[in-house]
Amino acid sequence: MNSNNNSSRRQFLQQSGCGFGGLALAAMMLDEDALGATPAAVGAGGVLESLHYPPRAKRVVQLFMGGAASHIDLFDYKPALEKHHGEPSDFGEHVEAFQDGLGPWMKSPFRFRPYGECGKPLSDIVAPLGACVDDMAFIHNMVGKTGVHSQGTYLQATGFDRPGFPGMGAWISYGLGRLSDNLPSFVVLPDHRGFASNGPKNWGSAFLPASTQGTMIFPQRENPIEDLFGKADYLTADGDRDGLSLLSRLNGAYRDQHPDDSRLEARIRSYELAARMQLTAPEALDLSQEPQHILKMYGLDQAGGSYPTEINVPEETEYFGRKCLIARRLLERGVRFVQIWSGNDNSHPRRNWDSHEDVQRDHGPLAMGMATGTAALIQDLKQRGLLEDTIILWTTEFGRMPSTQGSKGRDHNPYVFTNWLCGGGIKGGISYGPSDEWGYKPADREHPTQVYDVHATILHLLGIDHTRLTFRNDGVDRRLTDVHGHLLPDIIA
Repeated sequence: MNSNNNSSRRQFLQQSGCGFGGLALAAMMLDEDALGATPAAVGAGGVLESLHYPPRAKRVVQLFMGGAASHIDLFDYKPALEKHHGEPSDFGEHVEAFQDGLGPWMKSPFRFRPYGECGKPLSDIVAPLGACVDDMAFIHNMVGKTGVHSQGTYLQATGFDRPGFPGMGAWISYGLGRLSDNLPSFVVLPDHRGFASNGPKNWGSAFLPASTQGTMIFPQRENPIEDLFGKADYLTADGDRDGLSLLSRLNGAYRDQHPDDSRLEARIRSYELAARMQLTAPEALDLSQEPQHILKMYGLDQAGGSYPTEINVPEETEYFGRKCLIARRLLERGVRFVQIWSGNDNSHPRRNWDSHEDVQRDHGPLAMGMATGTAALIQDLKQRGLLEDTIILWTTEFGRMPSTQGSKGRDHNPYVFTNWLCGGGIKGGISYGPSDEWGYKPADREHPTQVYDVHATILHLLGIDHTRLTFRNDGVDRRLTDVHGHLLPDIIA
C-alpha cells in the first residue's frame, strides 16, 4: 500500500465538502489498521485467522455461459459424431430428454483443429483460445443433477440446486476478506442484455453476512454501478452531509438494539465502500487509459459501432471483451473474485447459449466473442505476472446432447459437459476425465467430476480446506461443497 497515495487521499477527503468524504476517510483509516494487523494471505474482514494450506492463488475469475454451452461444439471433439452423422441415435439405454432432442446423431457444424504443444483439438469458433491451451486444464466428465436451467445454474454458481445459498464468490469473500479497501471483494459483470437464470440470487450472500454478496457493474451503461453517484439537481454538499449525519445516528441506535443483525452492518459498510468507490471506481472502469494494442487484443479497437438485430460476432466480441478487460483492471486493483456472464435468460431471438433451434447461429457469435475476450484476459494476466496467482474457471449449467433437436439444434444434456481452469496452481495443457465416444455421459460412469470437486480444488489452491470453511445456519454447518467434494490432484501443478 503506497503511503504517499494514502496521504494525498486523506488530504482530499478532509477538504471535501461532501459528507461522503469524511465517511470515506474514517473508513479508510480503520481499514488500514485492519489490513496492517491481518496476515498477508488473509485480507481485511475474512473470518479465517490463518490459511489451512500454503496458497497457490489469491484471486478467482469465473466465466459463466448462461443457457448451457455445448461441450461437443467447443472443446470436446467427437470423431464418432462425424462418422455417424445423420444416423439414428442409439444411446444403448433409455434417455430422459428435456424436450424432443433425440433425433439423429449430429456432428458439430464447426471444424476442430489441434492447438499448442499439447495438441488439444478446439472448435474454430473458439480458435483464439488456441494460444492459451498449454495453460489450460479441461475437465470433460462434469455431471450435473438436473436439466432445468435455474437449478443447473444454481448448482454451478452456489453448490446447491435450489435458492437460499451463497455464491462461490461470497464464500471466498467470507473466508479471505478483501485485498483492497477501495473496491468490493466480489464483483459481478452480467450480460449486457440482462441476467441469466436466477439473476442476482446466483451471487447473493444468502445466510452469510450481507457484505459478502457480489457488487454488480454494467460497464456499457451510463451509470455502471447503480446508485453510486446521485443525479438529482437538488443534491448539495450540505444536504448530503446533514443526511449522512442523521443516517449515522439512526443506524447507531438500531445497531445498539439489534447487535446480531448483519444487514445493518453490511449496509453501513456498503456506504463506506461507496464513498471510497466514488474516488476509485471511475478510474478502474476508464478504458481510455489502455494502450491501443491492449484494446485491440481484447477486440475493442473498433468499439462503439452500431450492430444488426441478429446475433453477430462484432457485438459479442466488444461486450464480452470489455468485461474481460475491466476484470483485469479490477483484479490488479485488489478485487478478489470477478464473475463474468455471457448470455441472458431465455428470450427470442436467442441471446444466450440455449441453442435448441440452431447451434451454428447462436454458438458461433457467442463463442467467438467469449474466446477473443478470454484469450486476451489469460495472455494479459500472464504478461503482467498475475496469472500465476489468479485462477480462471470457465463453466456453464450443463451441456448439450449429441443427437439432433429439430434439424440444427441440440437439447439439454446434464449427463456430461465441460469445465476448464487455468492459472494459479493449475496444471496446463491437459484434458482430464474423458466423456464417452458420443459426448453423452462420462467414459467412466462410476467416477464423474462434480461441481463440488471443482469448488474444493479452487478453495484448496486459495489455501482453504473446503470442509473447514463453514457457517452455522438453521442448526447445520453449511459449506460451499455441502457434504461432498474431492480434490482433483491431476489438474494441480
